[in-house]
Amino acid sequence: MNLLPATDDLTTTRTRRQGCLRAVGITTLVLLAVADGLIAAANGKTLWPVFLLLSLGLAAVLWPSAHRPAWLTPQLRAAVPAGVSLLLTAVATSTERMRTLGPGEVAVLLCLLMIAVRTCPPRWALLCAVLTGGATIAAPLRFYEVIAKEDALLFTPPMALLTGIFAGLGGYLRSLDRRRGVAVAETRRSERLAMAADLHDFVAHHVTGILVQAQMARMMAATEAGRLDPVLAGIEHAATQALDSMRVTVGILRGGPQETARLEPGEKRPMGDLTTLAELVGGFGGPTGPKAELHRDASVPQNLPHEVQAAAYRVVQEALTNVRRHAADATEVTVALTHADSTLHVTVRDNGRGGAPMPYAARGGGFGIVGLTERVTALGGTLHTGPRKDQGWEVVALLPAARRAH
Repeated sequence: MNLLPATDDLTTTRTRRQGCLRAVGITTLVLLAVADGLIAAANGKTLWPVFLLLSLGLAAVLWPSAHRPAWLTPQLRAAVPAGVSLLLTAVATSTERMRTLGPGEVAVLLCLLMIAVRTCPPRWALLCAVLTGGATIAAPLRFYEVIAKEDALLFTPPMALLTGIFAGLGGYLRSLDRRRGVAVAETRRSERLAMAADLHDFVAHHVTGILVQAQMARMMAATEAGRLDPVLAGIEHAATQALDSMRVTVGILRGGPQETARLEPGEKRPMGDLTTLAELVGGFGGPTGPKAELHRDASVPQNLPHEVQAAAYRVVQEALTNVRRHAADATEVTVALTHADSTLHVTVRDNGRGGAPMPYAARGGGFGIVGLTERVTALGGTLHTGPRKDQGWEVVALLPAARRAH
């Protein structure tokens, strides 16, 4: 079932809703600012301080972030209008023509308070909040000398309450932003670790094959030179696959449009599934190595969840790589897939005695098994590795194969 159209519609609806809310907010602020100008003009007050304060405040609040210059930091956006408001309050206490206050100024200061608490760096957030909140609370004191002192002070508690509400809202949004940032960073880290595991699995498999076949070619060069061509062709094929895996993974990790454009249509992470498992097993031995056989029971469904198929592919891939590294004397490798009780059983067995005529640095550091264990347990399965009772080694993975509800 394709959920992409529904997701696109939901995203479009959410974007439109956010755009409507922003348009309503902008319109409201502008209308309140116009009301401040009308109030000042109707009472015969000097207009230029009102226009200056509101112009600075509206620019600080409404300037689109995509076009905002780097020097216009959140602390500067909050501090300049708040400072002008405090200066106007100080002058208005002694100059009657400056003594004016309207809802536009209050709304702008409260918006700047919320922005300061939400977006300012930690060491600036408190200072800007105190400055902006103080300007909001102090604004009614412009009328301290012209009306009853009790009436002037009566406006202070509501302003303080509004200041506290908007500061708390800014703090709440800041915590949400931080949680979202942590979640995004953790998601990116997990995805990069998964891609690193992909790169390790595929490249290690191909490079180990290259090493084994190169060793075989050196031994055949002196006695069986006529049979070298298939070995060299296998080396060429494995090297091409390794480079292709690295190209795809690195291109996606870089994430740029140019790198993504270089990938073939539909090309994603170098994933594997049960349909490509036969090719992996069939090409394991090459012209000189042990032949691997795949036994897929008829009970294995065709439509297993993709993550289960990918995990099964990786189990087989890592097990075959370890046969090359640690059991080069193996003559038989068997891969078996069965399905019972909603569980996919993946078994890889070899009959090697542990001969590994390859450099120590090429034998791996155990990261493959660690990665496999993490992958299998993440799906709720189990992984067992160990020697067989008679001879050789076995890897057994049990993967829950039931589709999870979304």
